[in-house]
Amino acid sequence: MKATIEKLCKIVWVWMLPLLLTGCASSTRITGTWKSPEATSTYNNIVVAALTENILARQKVETDMQNQLRQHGVNATRSMDIFPPARSSKNGPDVNLLLEKMRNDNYDAVLTVALVDEETQTRYVPGNVGYRPVTTFAWYGNFRRYYTYWYPIMYDPGYYTEDKVYFLETNLYNVKDDNLLWSAQSRSYSPSSMRKAAEKLAEITINQLATEGLIHAQANPQ
Repeated sequence: MKATIEKLCKIVWVWMLPLLLTGCASSTRITGTWKSPEATSTYNNIVVAALTENILARQKVETDMQNQLRQHGVNATRSMDIFPPARSSKNGPDVNLLLEKMRNDNYDAVLTVALVDEETQTRYVPGNVGYRPVTTFAWYGNFRRYYTYWYPIMYDPGYYTEDKVYFLETNLYNVKDDNLLWSAQSRSYSPSSMRKAAEKLAEITINQLATEGLIHAQANPQ
């Protein structure tokens, strides 16, 4: 399983990421990871690149990833600080210039984040049947009164609702040879807000990188 930064950026400069970040109680988790046998060391200088042309979404995702990486002692830089949005085309920063800049500045890896798919799931929310005890039987005199009292509160009908599920991919590439070091697939179920979705994604992703030995488990002591 091999891929390059250049191939990814040419094929998937994803415009869908803002949908995840503006989406309804949320659950975000990693569903699977892959690690290259060549990934045998820790990486201390990492550029974070959110693959979206939406400036606000890019800023939020890259900033949250940067903050989480710094908590693990990593020198992390946002791609938008290397190539500000005003200098980027609609297809994203020029990948060759980005690679050249990262190599010249001695970065050893780049972490990309992309929303690769989404789907809508329809589910049935069952109704409720209720019972309310009473202390008087005064209204039991006839069927009409009994029926019109109980029917509206005994049964709350069910209904169908739609949920959005977003599938994300986070990749770590070696800047020196452009090869894929690590990949994680994540799923976010009905995210409630841009802030929460981005923060949760950053937290679980960076913790997983630490768990798999690609960055330090915790920040270096001061």
